[in-house]
Amino acid sequence: MGLLDDKVVLVNGGTQGVGAAVARAAVREGAVVAVSGRRPEPGEALVAELAGQGAKAMFVRADLADAGQAKETVTQVVQAYGRIDCLVNAAGLTSRGTLLDTTPDLFDQHIAINLKAPFFAMQAAVADMVRRAEPGTIVNVITSSAHGGQPFLAPYVAAKAGLTGLTRNAAHAHRWDRIRINGLNIGWTATEGEDATQRAFHGAGDDWREQAAARLPMGKLGQPDEIADFVVLLLSDRSGVVTGSVIDWDQNVLGGLD
Repeated sequence: MGLLDDKVVLVNGGTQGVGAAVARAAVREGAVVAVSGRRPEPGEALVAELAGQGAKAMFVRADLADAGQAKETVTQVVQAYGRIDCLVNAAGLTSRGTLLDTTPDLFDQHIAINLKAPFFAMQAAVADMVRRAEPGTIVNVITSSAHGGQPFLAPYVAAKAGLTGLTRNAAHAHRWDRIRINGLNIGWTATEGEDATQRAFHGAGDDWREQAAARLPMGKLGQPDEIADFVVLLLSDRSGVVTGSVIDWDQNVLGGLD
């Protein structure tokens, strides 16, 4: 018996990084999995990998910057499998901007991907769960930077802090529907997207991961597979009645001072 046996799980932003790791972990725990993303190549490759392991899996092509397409990811999963049991919002835009140099367009991009897409995907998923009068679970992958973050993450922090509030609001609103909604504030994580960000915005070289790890208390960056295991636990019945929690998954302690 797996933690997610026969559960239908949608991972938005699931074609790489933490999202792809969640998809793989969910399949290991018995789930039927759908992943969404803009680019078909990595999405179809991941689905082929999962199908090769005997799993039911599908790729939903979607640009999550469009709220209608974010909702449509859920619609397509329900059409394919008859329902949605679990939703993971793992997509994230991390392009840089300070309070002084962020343009309205950049701000809107962050709101669209980091807040608006999760909002409307959750809306569609919860509507299906309520319609069927069945319980469900949602996990929003947020960021430890939602507590404040670096000056160059101003629009990112604004959007992700909004997602923190949304997570708690939706969890409270739908607790009597037995729909549990939680968030995970992840810290610095070794993903393909982070590699691209470090190179594009910070001039990082091939050894940036090793240099970063040497500056961290545990001597390593966050690992997508470890985060994925915890997300699966939150999606599963083994996390009990927990809802409305936004959990810090990081090695730096909020409020701690040296």
